[in-house]
Amino acid sequence: MIIAEAAAMHDIETGRRALVAALRKTELRIAVAESCTGGQLAALLARDIDLGPHLDRGFIVYSANSKHELLGVASDDIERCEAVNPEVAEGLARGALARSDADLAIGITGFCGPQQDGEEVGLVYLACAGRAGAFRTQECHFGAIGRERVLDTAVAAGLSLLADLARDLRVPVFAANAGGDK
Repeated sequence: MIIAEAAAMHDIETGRRALVAALRKTELRIAVAESCTGGQLAALLARDIDLGPHLDRGFIVYSANSKHELLGVASDDIERCEAVNPEVAEGLARGALARSDADLAIGITGFCGPQQDGEEVGLVYLACAGRAGAFRTQECHFGAIGRERVLDTAVAAGLSLLADLARDLRVPVFAANAGGDK
């Protein structure tokens, strides 16, 4: 999915509400692997009374080397486009899932600005992976809207992507415990 007008489509509160609804009455756990957002998504989850209990862990992998060392992202993928590509986002999500007790994980990588060496400021890739094999990716072109707005909009997009995957993985607690003693 390519997003041209992200500011109109995503905001943090809308994404937060969607994720809260998707996680309601579940025990789903989340891991995050953040590059360009530098832990902002994990911090938002941790400080939220409804989302905090679902956070398993977060990885802040800002440097190229940390992506490979901590999460096993392929060096060839990291070297291509300065680690801003869909394969790195996928590697972050799958690496976080493999190195956690989470049911779903998200990876975020992108260029937030200022522009250097022909980078597309506002280009962000997100990937979300679930234990059962579910997978989603998102390519966002937020534009040169300022570093802080790119970061906030990437977090909002991450919340929405997590909500989409969580809805697919929903196994409500009461249903998982049903069928016991009669």
